[in-house]
Amino acid sequence: MTTGVDVRDILELGGGESENTGTINKKDILNSDKKKSKKSSETLTFKRPEGMHREVYALLYSDKKDAPPLLPSDTTQGYRTVKAKLGSKKVRPWKWMPFTNPARKDGAMFYHWRRAAEEGKDYPFARFNKTVQVPVYSEQEYQMYLHDDAWTKAETDHLFDLARRFDLRFVVIHDRYDHQQFKKRSVEDLKERYYHICAKLANVRATPGSDLKIPVFDAGHERRRKEQLERLYNRTPEQVAEEEYLIQELRKIEARKKEREKRTQDLQKLITAADTTTEQRRAERKAPKKKLPQKKESEKPAVPETAGIKFPDFKSAGVTLRSQRMKLPSSVGQKKIKALEQMLMELGVDLNPMPTEEIVQMFNELRSDLVLLYELKQAFANCEYELQMLRHRYEALAKAGGASTGGSMEGGAHADGQAGLGAEEGKSDGKEQIIDVVGAPLTPNSGATVTVL
Repeated sequence: MTTGVDVRDILELGGGESENTGTINKKDILNSDKKKSKKSSETLTFKRPEGMHREVYALLYSDKKDAPPLLPSDTTQGYRTVKAKLGSKKVRPWKWMPFTNPARKDGAMFYHWRRAAEEGKDYPFARFNKTVQVPVYSEQEYQMYLHDDAWTKAETDHLFDLARRFDLRFVVIHDRYDHQQFKKRSVEDLKERYYHICAKLANVRATPGSDLKIPVFDAGHERRRKEQLERLYNRTPEQVAEEEYLIQELRKIEARKKEREKRTQDLQKLITAADTTTEQRRAERKAPKKKLPQKKESEKPAVPETAGIKFPDFKSAGVTLRSQRMKLPSSVGQKKIKALEQMLMELGVDLNPMPTEEIVQMFNELRSDLVLLYELKQAFANCEYELQMLRHRYEALAKAGGASTGGSMEGGAHADGQAGLGAEEGKSDGKEQIIDVVGAPLTPNSGATVTVL
């Protein structure tokens, strides 16, 4: 015998009040369709497939399951297609009507589509027609202030008429200028005459105490500028290549000059450091037992960073080994370390002595002095090499100058031709030598070759 629970299970009915009693009510049977439809609607929900991002799924479906739009929209309703909302108002009528442009002086008539409510109004784009205010002068003003012997009044009037017609486009004015009736003028001449008259009229008509904005035109500067541009444009490929070569050589000269200045500063620092160290040693020898009064930090001599080796101070808390004070800092290069070890071996000093307090201090001072001596020797060798290089080049230039001078004093037509050729060769050689002198390497280890003529 079936029970109420079985019946509810067959009819897919949820538990209600009848679940406890075990009987079927009329309400459960009548409401069974609604519950089924509700459950069926819940099962129709679309789930996002696995692996698909939320943004991609939102592009495919919206809340109402509408199809995605074909074109992007700027509405605030997401990806929903907005339906057109048509009102009950009438569409504004358009009319094919004639119009005239106030910017034109010929009174030409044109036609276009326009709203019927705008009939009779001015052409809206006429406000963009901007004209240049060209000054107007009278006969009396011309005779008193503007008269020029190189310009006639008819020619000046023709110039100002073209300036009004073409809005001070002087290239067009020069093209339309009547060169047959009047004297042939350049663009700079036309500009100079026009701006000279404008400046003169501004000075004459200005009220006393007012700020004047007088236009100034330098015709000579403009002619030189155009001439330079024309020369620049008419350069040959050989001239362009030569200019690029000279620019590169100039950059090299500047770089070597900066390097030379830097080496001079380093050398000066080394000399100052050597003098300071020597004075300190002498002061310590004169008073070895007396304790020197401690000087303030401001009274300490300013020792450069390149003065030997600057050992770090161990002021951290805790136990430290005294031998750590003998380790060379990382700022010392491998080349200096090898040279320092070789110098210590030549002096017969142990590379790792017993680290007592006195030995550590003296050993560090000795290595600092040895490094300073090594740097001074290198600087001296560089200066000696530079001196030899400059001496050889000076002798070569002196010989080349003497040869060119002697060749120019020979007589005869054949001798003159040979002398001219020798002078040209001397000039070209002198140019190469000058470039080599300025760009000569400053160190003997740079691997550069020296050519002496």
